[in-house]
Amino acid sequence: MITLEVRRSELITPGFSRVTLGGPGVRDLVPGGADQAVRLFFTREGQSELRMPTASNEAWMVQVMLMPKAARPWVRNLTVRRLRAAEREIDIEFALHGDSPMTSWVRRVRPGDPAGIFDLGTMYRPSEHARGRLLVGDETALPAILSILEKDPDPPPTEVFVEVAATADVRPVPVPGGVHIHWLSRDDASLRPGARALEAVRDCELPAGPLYAWVAGESQLATGVRRHLVNDRGVPKRDISFYGYWRLGRSAPG
Repeated sequence: MITLEVRRSELITPGFSRVTLGGPGVRDLVPGGADQAVRLFFTREGQSELRMPTASNEAWMVQVMLMPKAARPWVRNLTVRRLRAAEREIDIEFALHGDSPMTSWVRRVRPGDPAGIFDLGTMYRPSEHARGRLLVGDETALPAILSILEKDPDPPPTEVFVEVAATADVRPVPVPGGVHIHWLSRDDASLRPGARALEAVRDCELPAGPLYAWVAGESQLATGVRRHLVNDRGVPKRDISFYGYWRLGRSAPG
């Protein structure tokens, strides 16, 4: 368990913010890979201090749930966008959604506010035999996708499909040759998150050769892309990493 504090907060686009956390505890975060995930512990509105669990294993959840709700922190899983060990800082980017607990916290944070993290490791593990790559995600997966692209200076031919809530959240991303980013915006609250990305993958031409696919976001997007790749494209299951970050209509516990 690593306790940090907010150093800066910045609105990147109307739907995304970046919060920089820092402190001596950053030295205990061991760089793990391109999509390094952490559990983020943050205060509820009205709490003056952050009460962190002490167990650096799965017992932390029992400790949190046994806390009185008035003292209990919110907990969410997020990707470390950047780690600057020399400055003892990490950046985390947030997709802003309505008035959710996480979005409300991001909008009210100020330098000096407490936050905590617990390392979860990585999920991006390309197959050694892969000659092409497919990255797919909704807005919640965008920070991980950007980190993956940034940390691979010599990538294989790659098709990237990113769905965001609005056109205003599309941003310029420098990529090397052979990497193609397809931005998809819903711009319509009635559309199910992930539906446009799933449709685009079904219609796309994949890179030639053995393929490695990384897919994350709303649960139906992750499972839908995996099912399509396995059943319709013949991609072996072992060459697909897929993660349902969230499920439409269901709140995270806590």
